[in-house]
Amino acid sequence: MADSIWNFGDILDAVGRKLGEESPALIQGDRVISWPEMTRRSNSLARAFLSHGAAPGDKVGFYMRNCPEYMESVAACFKARLTHVNVNYRYLDDELVYIFDNSDSVAVVYDSAFRDSVERVRRRLPGIKCWIEVGTDTARPDFALAYDELVSAHDPAPLEIERADDDMMFLYTGGTTGMPKGVMWTHQIWREANLEGMRKIYGGAPETMTEHLAFVDEIGRHGRQLPACPLMHGTGLFTALGALLNGGAIVTLEHSLTFDPEALWDTVARHGVTAMAIVGDAFAKPMLAVLDAKPAQFDLSAVQTITSSGVMWSHDVKQGLIRHIPQVALMDSFGASEAVGFGMSVTTAEAGTQTARFTIGDSCKVFSEDGREIQPGSDEPGFIARGGAVPLGYYKDEDKTAKTFQTINGVRYAIPGDWCTVAADGTLTLLGRGSICINSGGEKIYPEEVEEALKAHPDVVDALVVGLPDEKWGQAVTAVVQRDAGSDADADTLRAFVQDRLARYKAPKSILFKDSLGRAANGKADYKTIRNFALDALGVSE
Repeated sequence: MADSIWNFGDILDAVGRKLGEESPALIQGDRVISWPEMTRRSNSLARAFLSHGAAPGDKVGFYMRNCPEYMESVAACFKARLTHVNVNYRYLDDELVYIFDNSDSVAVVYDSAFRDSVERVRRRLPGIKCWIEVGTDTARPDFALAYDELVSAHDPAPLEIERADDDMMFLYTGGTTGMPKGVMWTHQIWREANLEGMRKIYGGAPETMTEHLAFVDEIGRHGRQLPACPLMHGTGLFTALGALLNGGAIVTLEHSLTFDPEALWDTVARHGVTAMAIVGDAFAKPMLAVLDAKPAQFDLSAVQTITSSGVMWSHDVKQGLIRHIPQVALMDSFGASEAVGFGMSVTTAEAGTQTARFTIGDSCKVFSEDGREIQPGSDEPGFIARGGAVPLGYYKDEDKTAKTFQTINGVRYAIPGDWCTVAADGTLTLLGRGSICINSGGEKIYPEEVEEALKAHPDVVDALVVGLPDEKWGQAVTAVVQRDAGSDADADTLRAFVQDRLARYKAPKSILFKDSLGRAANGKADYKTIRNFALDALGVSE
């Protein structure tokens, strides 16, 4: 292995050789898995994948809530040269089938809590060679393999295989239109994108494996990263992956169907958490409310950073958190599944930033729709574009790859579609996604999908869906519906109808009715007019 190759399996092998039993790797509740134990278990699981039909380059679906087995399975995939595929555990049957089929998954690791869903969809997925069940607490079904039994049954020694820096991991994202798309990250590209950030923040970064292991020993192994948001989303996965590769520990909350901010602070205090990943005000507001109600209950002295990405994190909430954790740095990251490092804002007790303002990344530019570079200080809005270390594209979708990953003036950029302005000093002000995609609590929701679900109701003639500003969620899914003449179908009926067909978070929080939706003769929707109607009807201001 070359000293400058950044394959994640090689990094984990090297870190696993360096750290001893005193160094935790995975923590949940009373369960603590040391680095040597995690190394042995992930080696065994890697062999289990290969012995049950997976081959280097194959895809493995991850259908789990946050738990130690998630990152342990990620490590096993990297070691076996397999590709991680994230699956939203809120998906219903058709959505699950789409993800597993589109990604060409050959194996799935799933939580026993989702056994019923797996039972329903597995016969529609003949390409999946093995289903591996985590956390079996009742009789395991005949079609599934038990996770812990696989770990115990295989050789825990290092695999000693030659890996490559173009091995991949996938991050499925909603994007702007259509069904979710798999963003193809190679290990080398993802690592280089993160090293660029380290060079900017620290003035340097480990450029070789030797330097990386020195960093692990001095800094990385002391980290305790708690992803409060799901690992199946980019913010949770990427922050956890960075901590794991650096020899730190991943602390996961014990399972709860809803976010429990008091349990989070209990866990932070109990395990000396140094860093957290959240998704904006949807997490930060209830976290702050607990601290305001119980200001002296939790020992937060170990907390160094809280990172958010994907949704608004307001100035007042940041200042409230700093009142309780004066040493903390609040890192508001502007990125996407298709690129990291568009911009960053850092708020501390000594310095702060306005909501939605970021310092532009070194590899980023802002372009107009016709590819003209926006001049800083012009106040002209444009698309943020990230050059340098960007993914290969979307899996099996050349058309959408060409639209998002564009070459301008000889440089290849990732352009997910976020509008912003750029000040004379390079500061970005984020304006929002230029498309009609809705970002609600960090979840990307495609209006067309919700519209089609609504229109399947026999009393619905037409439907349009928009996102309206919402203090808690960033944007609230809002539907405007044209009912059949004489229909008395109400909002609750239609919302329940959607919830039977799509994940519950996609269902409209508000449903309004209108005699005509004002489509053009060619059927094109006037979303601007519909959105203004909804704003007025609900008394919501921008």
